[in-house]
Amino acid sequence: MAWILDLDGVLWLSDEPIAGSADAVARLRGRGERVLFVSNNSSACVDEYLAKLERVGVPVQSDDLVTSAQAAATLVEPGETALVCAGPGVDEALKARGVRTVRDGTADAVVVGWHRDFDYEGLTRAAKAIMAGARLVGTNDDATYPTPDGPIPGGGAILAAVATAAGVEPTIAGKPHAPMAQLVRARVGDDLAGSTVVGDRPSTDGLFAVALGVPFALVLSGVTKEGDLPVEPEPTQVAADLSSLVV
Repeated sequence: MAWILDLDGVLWLSDEPIAGSADAVARLRGRGERVLFVSNNSSACVDEYLAKLERVGVPVQSDDLVTSAQAAATLVEPGETALVCAGPGVDEALKARGVRTVRDGTADAVVVGWHRDFDYEGLTRAAKAIMAGARLVGTNDDATYPTPDGPIPGGGAILAAVATAAGVEPTIAGKPHAPMAQLVRARVGDDLAGSTVVGDRPSTDGLFAVALGVPFALVLSGVTKEGDLPVEPEPTQVAADLSSLVV
């Protein structure tokens, strides 16, 4: 069994820690619970995530973290070429799998993820590669990304632009889709009895819990607010934040 925790909106908002979350993780670990962090944000490299978790008071090992960049990399075969329309986390995950990465030209796959420097030229490079025969892989399709000042466009918004320009349907790697579920099962084991998914977005975290066959605990510290309730899928628990959930 494990507690499968989202990061953005559960542990932090952008660079601001959510109060009490680190103590909540410590309480879970003190009970002997396995805690796995699963993020749809593909932009950062693994070491950056580990350092950020350390800064907010949650020391982890690399095996405690699963990202949508890693899930997307499983959809590209070693030896293939991928055009990266994403942040450095995607480039890192693809290279770790033995995939050649480029930013322009022909490719076997175009991998799209959230990144702040997306522009028209990047859109053009990605669309042209797909029109030339590359398949389209999205790290996630989240329309927005939570910040302390409210939601901003997420990886799904960038992916939608590329898919529209190229006229294709993407394959999605991150929550709630099968590639991410397979990575979680590989880390935790196929027997997830007693496990819980905790997240702030029913359309990803909630459906991910459904895909894994475990309960969904919704926290209102990220995208979803009290005024948005009720939501589907219906969570088994609703709490203001992780600290309120883990008592």
